[in-house]
Amino acid sequence: MQHLKPAKSFAMAAAAMALFTGSAFADPDPTAELVIDGELELVTRAPSDDITPNLPERYSGWLFRSEGTRTIQMDDFENPGLLAVDAGLDAWETAEGSAGQSCADCHGDIEEGMAGVRAQMPHVNSDGVLWSVEDYVNNCRTERMGAEAWNWNGADMINMTAAISMQSRGMSVAVQIDGEAAPYWEQGRDMYYTRYGQLELSCASCHEESYGLMIRADHLSQGQINGFPTYRLKNSRLNSIHNRFRGCIRDTRAETFGIGTDELRALELYVASRGMGLSVEGVAVRN
Repeated sequence: MQHLKPAKSFAMAAAAMALFTGSAFADPDPTAELVIDGELELVTRAPSDDITPNLPERYSGWLFRSEGTRTIQMDDFENPGLLAVDAGLDAWETAEGSAGQSCADCHGDIEEGMAGVRAQMPHVNSDGVLWSVEDYVNNCRTERMGAEAWNWNGADMINMTAAISMQSRGMSVAVQIDGEAAPYWEQGRDMYYTRYGQLELSCASCHEESYGLMIRADHLSQGQINGFPTYRLKNSRLNSIHNRFRGCIRDTRAETFGIGTDELRALELYVASRGMGLSVEGVAVRN
């Protein structure tokens, strides 16, 4: 990425500050409880630690949404992201490629084979390389099934990652950040605090220093990714983690990294670690 240095002008500073409005009224709702279909209670608050020393507590993005949006996620019948999950479940059972194999032929029932996988992603593979869940999916497709790799941001991949994520719903985010994962985590941490673009904003500028405020019409959360892939009412579709990262960086008016790049995998690991202790939400709903 090109780190664009802006001119130090009052006009630019004023433009950047004008993005942020609001006050304490926009803080996360401390009374809201996320219970799916009246049965499955998810953890939306978790204690801070050395990873997040500047956060008094970790908050799911669900707490920052309007009551109407929160209600949609609490009802699987109303949650539009569940349509993608259903499509992913069908794809799990479908044989493809020259090997004539389906996901189920190797991994068995998705409820068992993928339980807890999303909670540990991204993860360092057997070759010592950090992979996102999309990498594992495409590796299975090309190396085991003899099928073509899916587009990271295409419907097929989004459907499958949604179905896989649902198998960890209710489990705590628990990514590895030590050992072989440590260099990637440190790279992601450095990126999180690096100011990019003409507006010279870092991830921390919005999601650590300004969460609870409004940026134009958007309520800033802590930027947790425990609910991805996330159905955004704004664009009426599921959005991947890397797609959301690209959008954030683009909004700083900088050139952004490509989806599936090493840089965004490292950022994904660090941001995921900031949400440890929160529940994987499966398919979240956001504005």
